[in-house]
Amino acid sequence: MKANQIYVNLPVKDVQKTKEFWTRLGFEINEQFSDDKATCVVMKEDNIYAMFLVEDYFKTFSNKPIPAKDTSGVLVAISLNSREEVDQVVNTALENGCTQHEEPQDYGWMYQNSFWDLDGHGWNITFADMSQMPSEF
Repeated sequence: MKANQIYVNLPVKDVQKTKEFWTRLGFEINEQFSDDKATCVVMKEDNIYAMFLVEDYFKTFSNKPIPAKDTSGVLVAISLNSREEVDQVVNTALENGCTQHEEPQDYGWMYQNSFWDLDGHGWNITFADMSQMPSEF
């Protein structure tokens, strides 16, 4: 079995600020699935989306409480096309109010950098050259 698309749903305090933030990072917004309650960030056209839902709207999908900003409810990893793109996204996030999750890590064949977003969601941004992956990992 294979999924056709992935939608990651995350609660946020301010949809407009979230929309502006992800646009600054270089991602597109799918306006068809965005309104004053939600914004749809295109992670990969036709396949992967992050849906950021204002907290009251998010609560209509789950009866569980929304984790506090100082807790970790989710850690999302996305892969980009180069180390430079990884650092560009993380540096732009940090310049726009986010905090560093952990120091960048370079494994030779894989590089990652990370941040906590405006609502405390963790993002690991990676680049991997699979042709350089060690045979034993």
